[in-house]
Amino acid sequence: MLEELKDKHTGQKKLLEELRGFLEIEHKRDEIAAIDHRMSDPGAWSNQELLKELNRSKKRLAGTTERFGHLERSISDAGALLELLEEGEASVEPEFRGLLKAIEADAEKLRLEALFSDEADAKDAYLEINSGAGGTDAQDWAQMLLRMYLRFCDKEGFAATVVDSQPGDEAGIRSATVSIEGPYAFGYLKEEVGVHRLVRISPFDSNARRHTAFASVFAYPQVDESIKVDIDPKDLRVDTYRSSGHGGQHINVTDSAVRITHIPTNTVVSCQNERSQIRNRDLAMRVLMARLVELERGKQLKKKQEIEDAKKDIGWGSQIRSYVLHPYQMVKDHRTKLEIGDVNRVLDGDLEELIKAALHMNRKK
Repeated sequence: MLEELKDKHTGQKKLLEELRGFLEIEHKRDEIAAIDHRMSDPGAWSNQELLKELNRSKKRLAGTTERFGHLERSISDAGALLELLEEGEASVEPEFRGLLKAIEADAEKLRLEALFSDEADAKDAYLEINSGAGGTDAQDWAQMLLRMYLRFCDKEGFAATVVDSQPGDEAGIRSATVSIEGPYAFGYLKEEVGVHRLVRISPFDSNARRHTAFASVFAYPQVDESIKVDIDPKDLRVDTYRSSGHGGQHINVTDSAVRITHIPTNTVVSCQNERSQIRNRDLAMRVLMARLVELERGKQLKKKQEIEDAKKDIGWGSQIRSYVLHPYQMVKDHRTKLEIGDVNRVLDGDLEELIKAALHMNRKK
């Protein structure tokens, strides 16, 4: 048994060195040192835009190096415990096993980071969910997906804020937009883009028949303040309205919700999360700029057409993943062919296995 534990620790040390190379840790540390040197120049403090950009770059690089450093220290601590085990201190075995398990989880997250190759992967993200074919069931399904992604963000330590939500006619939601902040948030969530299909006995059918419902998920990176997007005010249509909801003592009775339409691209965003119309407008403009930058990043017109086509065809034949609750239970990703029998675990936000499989598949392309 001791030999088995030693082999596992040896394997983790080997993986650490592989990750050091894959993640270019020493290069990132050199870049951080170079940024610190630039920031120590008094001239940098007179240029606030430059200072913000340097801070953003340092934060992104330091996130990876700090997580690697934590893993490195954990493996070193495990080595010290292993020495005690070899000397006959059996009482440290539970602690050693627990540390090996934690190291395995931390190393897996860093291995995923090594799969992120796009510059935008490290950015925060916006996530949009829209109900599709299936009526009330589809709107309820969109609500279930929103809950799933909020749970996923909580598990990953991401900060998630629902900036807009349009309630369904009888239940659920028609659509929702979520702001998600955290290391490689867009890198993770871009693998969820597509149509998600639910098969179950409908709770809205008095005859308890099986129904199929669809909802689409779309993710795009948030825009840094350093990125300037030229938007002609004449190209915008701004509408205000009362925040929608199912009532209650806190319902907003003023026209604080904001909807902004960028007429040339027919891009529509809305925000009703804040009580102030001014704050909702500012947040809606941030979302709009992120959407427009994403359109440009994807060779604007072609990318826009693909996005619009995906949104229009939220139905049969276009799904990336199926969640079957009846007549059997199974989550199947149609891209990677991965199947998971515990549907409730996935709906509770445990998406890492699905996202990891998609990342590996895309890395091989």
